[in-house]
This record gives sequence, structure tokens and C-alpha cells, in this order.
Amino acid sequence: MGNYRRSGCLNRVDHHAVLPVRLSYVLWVIDSQLSSEYSRSSALQTVLFGTQAEQLHGPWRELFSSAPFAFQEGLTHRERTELSYQRLHLVNEAVPDARALVADAASLTALHEWAGAADAGMATIASIHFNLFLGSLLDHDHEDRDLTPYLRMERLGTFLCTEQAHGNDAAQLETTATFDRASGGFVLDTPSDGARKFMPNTSSVGGAKDALVAARLIVDGEDRGVFLFLTPLSDKSGQHLPGVEVRDLPQTGSAPVDHCTTAFHRVPLPFTAMLQGEHGRLRPDGRFVSSLGNSRKRFLHSIGRVTMGKLCMSAYSLGVTRHALGIAVRHAHNRQTAGMTKGQRVPLMSHRSHHAPLLDALASTYAATLLHRSVVRQWSRSTEADREDCERLIAVAKGWITWRARTVMTECRERCGAQGLALANGITFQLAANEGTITAEGDNLVIWTKAAGEMLLGGLNPKPANETLPEERSLRDPQHLQDLLADVERIWHERARTRLRTKGARSPLERWNATVISALKLVDAHAHRLAAEALLSASAQAASAHARSLLVDLHGLFALREVAAHSGDLLAQGRLTADQVLDLPDVIESVITDLAPHALEMVEAFSVPHGLLDRHPILHLDGSSSLASALP
Repeated sequence: MGNYRRSGCLNRVDHHAVLPVRLSYVLWVIDSQLSSEYSRSSALQTVLFGTQAEQLHGPWRELFSSAPFAFQEGLTHRERTELSYQRLHLVNEAVPDARALVADAASLTALHEWAGAADAGMATIASIHFNLFLGSLLDHDHEDRDLTPYLRMERLGTFLCTEQAHGNDAAQLETTATFDRASGGFVLDTPSDGARKFMPNTSSVGGAKDALVAARLIVDGEDRGVFLFLTPLSDKSGQHLPGVEVRDLPQTGSAPVDHCTTAFHRVPLPFTAMLQGEHGRLRPDGRFVSSLGNSRKRFLHSIGRVTMGKLCMSAYSLGVTRHALGIAVRHAHNRQTAGMTKGQRVPLMSHRSHHAPLLDALASTYAATLLHRSVVRQWSRSTEADREDCERLIAVAKGWITWRARTVMTECRERCGAQGLALANGITFQLAANEGTITAEGDNLVIWTKAAGEMLLGGLNPKPANETLPEERSLRDPQHLQDLLADVERIWHERARTRLRTKGARSPLERWNATVISALKLVDAHAHRLAAEALLSASAQAASAHARSLLVDLHGLFALREVAAHSGDLLAQGRLTADQVLDLPDVIESVITDLAPHALEMVEAFSVPHGLLDRHPILHLDGSSSLASALP
């Protein structure tokens, strides 16, 4: 398999260490056969990854478990960043057709599901290059544009939208691209410090880079709205071009990336720099035409790849979450601790206090994965007529999945104790990097607030209450649980609508402030219902009765936790009886008892390669070993 060759203080990637991707599926099968648990979990794996696992997931699973992607101890921030760029080229070499990858949501998100666990920095810059940069180029007119340097990764692409003074209010960007009649091109300029582009990877690390810069198109003094402009940043040596000013930002606690601020000082651009389409075209004589009369709509169309980016960020979070659970559950089976009788030693997993939170995490992760699968399918099939609804669904799912990933990974880290703190054990580094997904492609709270407003103003029609009396239904009935989740959603919808209509508000902001917390609860309830629905629907598709049973129990645990959290409202609304509220803890305990013996089987279905897991020192420790002695 090869390895990294140490040269000075920097790691060099051995390209020959990467296995040909055409072997990926064969290796997937061989690796799977190493575990007897896998043969029982294969039906679960098919539910999670689909019938196209070989084509979509197999190559990335194998590539990112190969030697060039092994974790390296002791690197500085710059060394780790440089290594991420080296690895990015290996990723590009493994892509048979970059155009096809970028155009297919299932393929692009599959890449993100496996990249984060291997290298968070590489995953970040890969997302920027393939989705935001190359995807935007392909989504606009590009017939006369030579994309070869980007397809071959001779030049890397980055995406400059957010400014220091304009993040979630990106429509108010200050950067300008002024049409210059004398040259027939544009002059790109940063008018103030607040207009400096904030955080993209524009440093000299990684070689030659170009950027898509979001800037206001100014024609004869008239603002035509924000468009993207293809702008060279640096030459092959990484030296920034004249007029391009880049400043390093302080190191973050998230993925190790060369974050910078970037300003442009009257940088001349050719006419072809502007990315055009039906949403906006500028004729060489300065005439502007657009199919959209609203400048905000033109801006949203220009940065349309941000929606796909939300799916990519969700996929990234899912991958690192499944990886963390795979480690934590295996550790819980391997690590011995005291039992309840003198001299007895039992696995950590034997204790309810240890395995109950891990089973909750498993239920959430299965639900999140299957919700994501459903959303990707809907996005791939969406039309112009339902595009707005689908974009809102993607925003809701992105917020919920990335936030749940933080919760689950934090639980996994704690269940691994002090050993979970070691970067080499594959949780802490990824947990910190996941913070980036919560903010990237739209800050979660902001995109949920927007979704909440839309849902209250006609974007959601809650499901009517089931007319069957609650005492006639069982808390182990999956459809009853789905109806209860719909009840929770409807309760918060009604509550938020009532607050929105409350008279006496002195301003629109005061009215919205009185509504927004209930509205955000509505979004959360909506996401829970959809995730549970995706999990329950998947259970019906499982190929074995055993897998169906496990999935139904996972759905039960996931739904029951949400029902219990809202039992007061459900009781007050007559959707639960007092006896059912009192029974909830016992019903949850019974589901946990049923699931506990199968935890290892359920994480085997995540298909994290054993070759990758074997690199984590925590999985080689017995109860008497110390982490320090296991580390190289």
C-alpha cells in the first residue's frame, strides 16, 4: 500500500499508494467478510447506502482508507494544510469525470460522506473546488470557456462571497465590478475594509488559484445586482497577482484550512470574467438583459450552488458521525470494566448508563442518514415549480443534521473517556471540524429562521389529527408514533401562528420577536417528523425480517424520545392519555433492551473500513493498557 515519505518537516504523498478505484467494490466485499456481524448487517447496509453503493460509495470508501490518507501526528497547522492540498490532487485523480461528479447530487454528496473522517481540511477545500467553484462555472454559460485547468486541477478554484461586514446579509455585498467601456472589461474593487472577502482559502498554499468573486455589477453608474466574476488570484508558485491583497486569518478550531481575507484594488478583468445566464446577461455594448426583474433573485441564482453545498455539508457531518459511532460502540464492546459482583469484569457496553446514550445516538444517525437520502432524491427530481419548497427542505435538513452530528459526536467522545480526546482516535478532530458545517453555506440559525417564516406564511400545511382515540393505540405502534410527531409539529405551528397574529406589536420586528422561538420549535418538530418518516419508510424496504425489526425499533426509540420531550403538550391536547405519559419511560426502556444486543451489528452497517478503524489506537487497548503506550 505504500506510505508517506518524510521530507524535511513536510509530508509527501506517495501516489502509488492509492489503490485503483476499480478495485473498490471487490475490496468492500472482502473487507466486509472479515466480520461475522457484517453478514447480518448487510441488509442494513443496503438500506443506508442503497443499491448503488458500489458506484457511489465504494471508490471513496477505499480511497480514504488508503495509506496516503492516514492520520499524521505532530504536524503544524501549515503542514497539515499543505498535506490537505496534496491529498486533494489524489481525490481529483480518482474522479473519472469531474463534470459528471459535479452535476450529480448523489455522487457529490457521497464524496463528502467519506472525505471528512480522513481529512477535514481536504474535505473543505474539495467542497469549495468541486461544488462552489467548478459547479458554478458549469451552471452558467461556459461554452467558450476552457475548463481544462480546473478539471485537471492545474489551477485550484475557490469561492469568495461573504465579506467581513456582510455574512448572512450577503445580498448587501459592497465589492464592485464596474463595466469599463474603454477596455470592454471590468474593474474589480474592494471599496472598504468591511468589503474584504472573509475566510476563503486564498493563501499561497496549494499553488495556483482562481476565484469566483461575488461582486456588484455596475454599468454606467447603475447597480445591476450581484454576479460572479472569474478572477485569477495567484501564479503557479502561489504568488498573488497585482492588485490582489491577501491576509492570513487567525487559526480556527475547525478544519485546518488556509483561511484569509482578500481585497481587490482595481483589478482589471476581461469581459469573459462575468458568469452569465438567463438570470442576467451583459452585452459587449453595455446593454443589460435579465429574465428576472428582481436583483435579489438574480443574486440567489448566481450563488445557486450554495444550496447544493448545504447537501454537501450535511453529508460531511453524516460521514464523521457514523465514523465516530463506529469507534465508540466498538470501544464499548472491547473495554472491560467492573461488573456488579466482586472480581467481575464486563464490557462497558454491558452497562445501561453507557449503552443507552449510544443507542440514542444510533437511532438519530440512522434517521439523519435516511433523511438525507430522501432529500437528495427530492432535489435530484425537483423542477422549477417545486424548487423553492425543495430548497427550504434542504435548509431544514442541513441545520438538523449538522446540529445532531455535534450532539452525537460529543456523546461518542465522552463515552470514549480520555482516549476520545486523542486526535489519532478519529473523533475530537472531526468534532471540532464539524463546527464549520454548522456555519458554512448558511448559518444554521439564520437559514432555520428564514424557513420558519416561510412555513408560517403558507409553506407548511400540518397534517390533521388522527381521529382514533389515543387509548386505543399502542406506544409501540410506529404509525401512532408518527401521528404523535405530526401532532407536535401541528401544536408548534398553531402556537407560532397565534403569536404572529397577536395584536399590539409596535413594529414588525417586535411581532416577529414574539413569534420566532415558537417558529423555530416548529422547524425542529418538522425535521424530527421527516427524519422519523424516512427511517420508518426505509424499514419497509429492508431485505430481511431481522433488519426490518431493528429499523422499526430504532424508529421507535427515536420517536419516543421526541414524544417524551413534548408529552406535556400532547397530554394537554388530548393526544396522549395520562397512563401513556406514565408508561413512556418503561416503553423506552423496553426498546433499549431489544436494541442493545445488536449495537455492533448496527455500526457494522456503516461500513467504515476495518483497515481505517485499525489505525485508531483506542481500538487496540485492553482495560489495562494506557493510551500513551499504544501511540507511535
